[in-house]
Amino acid sequence: MYAIQTFSLTKYYISKGLWGRSKKTRGISDLNLAVCEGDFFGFIGPNGAGKSTTIRTLLGLISPTRGMAEILGRDIVKEKNKILSDVGYMPSEAFFYRNQKVKDILKLSADFRHKDCSAEADRLCERLSLDTEKKISELSLGNRKKVSIVCALQHMPGLCILDEPTSGLDPLMQREFYAILEERNQQGTTIFLSSHVLSEVQRHCRHAAIIREGKLLVSDSVEHLGHTQAKRVAVRGIAHPPALSQIKDVKKSGDTLRFLYSGDTSVLLRSLAELPLTDISITEPDLEEIFLHYYTKEDA
Repeated sequence: MYAIQTFSLTKYYISKGLWGRSKKTRGISDLNLAVCEGDFFGFIGPNGAGKSTTIRTLLGLISPTRGMAEILGRDIVKEKNKILSDVGYMPSEAFFYRNQKVKDILKLSADFRHKDCSAEADRLCERLSLDTEKKISELSLGNRKKVSIVCALQHMPGLCILDEPTSGLDPLMQREFYAILEERNQQGTTIFLSSHVLSEVQRHCRHAAIIREGKLLVSDSVEHLGHTQAKRVAVRGIAHPPALSQIKDVKKSGDTLRFLYSGDTSVLLRSLAELPLTDISITEPDLEEIFLHYYTKEDA
C-alpha cells in the first residue's frame, strides 16, 4: 500500500491582475508521485519549486485544481479530516498562540485528535530540551520549531509529513531530531521529508523525488539517482575546461579545476589529452551535484 499517491495532481492560484483580469500562477502541475508505506522519502527542490504547495494540497489545506491524490488510501478531498487526524504534519513555519504556554499548545494539539499524548509529549520534550512552562512569546525560533516537532509526533502517527523541518535548529538538535525520525521509521512510520538541504536527504532518505517549477523531474532510490551519466571531474594543470557543451558548474580552487560532466567519458578524455593537465580524478557525483544535473540538463 502507498502512504502517498498522486494522479496528475495540479494546483494553480488565481489572482486579480491589472484592470481586474484574472491571473493564473503555477503551483504544481500534473504531479504523479508514489511513496510506499514505511519509506523514508525525500522531496527535494529549492524555494518556490512547489514543495509546500504539494504538501498543503495533499493535506486538504488548499484544494487541487485538478487531478487527485490519496493519503494512506484515503481521498484527500473527501476524507481530509480523517487524514489530518492521523497524519503528523510539521509546516515550514510554525505559528502558535503567543500568550499560551508550551504545555497548553501541546495539549490543544492532542485534543484536536481526541488523544491523550501526555506521556509521549513528555519524552519528546525531554529529548529536545524543551521547557513546557514557557510561553510561546518567550521562545526562540529553534524552540518554536521544537514545539512544532512535538505537535507533529506526539500522537504516534503512521505518516509524518515534514516541510523544511530543521531550519532554525542548532546542529545538536538536528541530530537528535533525525535520531527520533530514524527510530519512528524503524517502527514502521512513513517519513515524507521536504527539504532543500541535500545532505540531509542523502544521509537519511532511502528514496527521493526532485521537483522543479511545480513539475516532478525524477523519483527513484537515492542510490539509483546517483547512477546518471553525470560525473564529477577534478583536474590540475589547466585554467579552463575543454569546450564541451556537457560541462556544467565549473569551479576553480587553487590549482584544481572541478566541473560536472554529463556526456560520453571517452569524448572528455580525448579532449583532456590535448591539454597540459597534470592530474585527473573522475568519480560519482554526490546528491547536490545530481540535483544540479537534473536542474541544468533541461536548460542546455
